Amino acid sequence: MNVVALHRSPWGRVRDRLACTLIVVGITLPATAFAQALNIINGDVTQKVALSDLHAMSDTTFTLYDPYQGREVEMQGVEFRAFLIEQFGEVPPALHFTAWDDYEVTLEGWDDPNWYLVSSEDGDPLTIRTRGPVRLVERDYGDRDVENLREFNDWIWMIRSIEAKW
Repeated sequence: MNVVALHRSPWGRVRDRLACTLIVVGITLPATAFAQALNIINGDVTQKVALSDLHAMSDTTFTLYDPYQGREVEMQGVEFRAFLIEQFGEVPPALHFTAWDDYEVTLEGWDDPNWYLVSSEDGDPLTIRTRGPVRLVERDYGDRDVENLREFNDWIWMIRSIEAKW
């Protein structure tokens, strides 16, 4: 059997690297490409709120201790109750949240000005990697123990859609 050595040109190596890069981009792009809007669902009607519009609406900046990061964090967002009234006309009795990691939960009692829909942290827009693009947090958590993360189970991360439950 005769063995023939294949000599690859520099262009062949470049082509192979480009192909690998395109495969990686093709796998990771869908997650980032779709995270451009927040879905607001009211019955049969779904509206998309562009993240750029949500950033523009985020008129409140505050600093709080984030128990999940174990440090003070500057957050920017919009009061959630006001956001709900703008989107639905009033605060729905319950909301169904769906996150980018397919987590789903339905919770009640959102007529509370303590909750904020956060879109930026430490001056940077939230991404899926930073538990965004949108996150729901409490601005004041009273006397709860920040060392006990179970006391913060109602914070919702990576929100993809918010559905009103009437």
